[in-house]
Amino acid sequence: MIGTVALAAVLPARGAAATWVDHGTTIAVALLFLLYGARLAPQAIWAGLANWRLQLLVFASTFALFPLIGIGVAAGTRAWLPAEVVTGLLYLCLLPSTVQSSIAFTSIARGNVPAALCSASLSNLVGVVLTPLLVAHLLTSAGGGLSLDAVRDIAVQILLPFVVGQAIRPWAQGWLLAHPTLTSVVDRGSVLVVVYAAFGAGVVAGLWTQLSPLTLLAILLLSLVILAIVLAATTLAARALRFPLADEIATVFCGSKKSMASGIPMAAILFPAHSVGLIVLPLMIFHQVQLFVCAALARRYAVDPRHAPASSTPA
Repeated sequence: MIGTVALAAVLPARGAAATWVDHGTTIAVALLFLLYGARLAPQAIWAGLANWRLQLLVFASTFALFPLIGIGVAAGTRAWLPAEVVTGLLYLCLLPSTVQSSIAFTSIARGNVPAALCSASLSNLVGVVLTPLLVAHLLTSAGGGLSLDAVRDIAVQILLPFVVGQAIRPWAQGWLLAHPTLTSVVDRGSVLVVVYAAFGAGVVAGLWTQLSPLTLLAILLLSLVILAIVLAATTLAARALRFPLADEIATVFCGSKKSMASGIPMAAILFPAHSVGLIVLPLMIFHQVQLFVCAALARRYAVDPRHAPASSTPA
């Protein structure tokens, strides 16, 4: 990630090269969601949906608690942070959960992996529609608000590949299981491509000269505060509802994440091109924060004495 940002700072795509990078970003993200669709078994969807209390709690955290926190953060920082950064802080709070890291951390922590897989995937599918609606309602800088073209572009880039992946799953599943590295390469590669495109566009537009080290530090601290509030809230709610430990783990990790893989492509559609780089900066910083914090939390959960001695990670 750091190397990609450095490359974008030194060699940003310009002119015709920028057009090719945009096309590459679209293809990479579409391929990512096609693979997600091909990997997700319909049985896992129904099993996850059956755990409706977990799904509702994750949904409430992702699309209600996070936006409320984002509104508060935006109101409290509007007077002293650049407008695009404030927009970015609120925007990251409107995004769906991640898929890959939510499942990975749930697995490491010995949680309910099928429920996490279903919850994170459904969050992304719902987010294709709900995130643009929230952006249109809460943000005024989204290039004229929500349009049918924006909904169409997001659906074609994210939702359609997922549906195609589900359709070809009976034929593709065996091949994907035999080549597990492919999904990992596409997952990480697509994120790196969209990061390069977004940072490079910001460099070309001269956005990064507007930021001081104090502003970057403020974004980092605010990311830590936002994540801490959500982690505490989801943990307390899961325990208040007397969730089994495996369900608590899935709730905490799915309910506290925000997706950069879908967030940056949506931002490129919803916001003016010259401001996208600065708007997604809080998302990229938050993404790194959530990875480091949740990795440590997953290791603690993995050795939690509340696990049954004979328990094993769900397949």
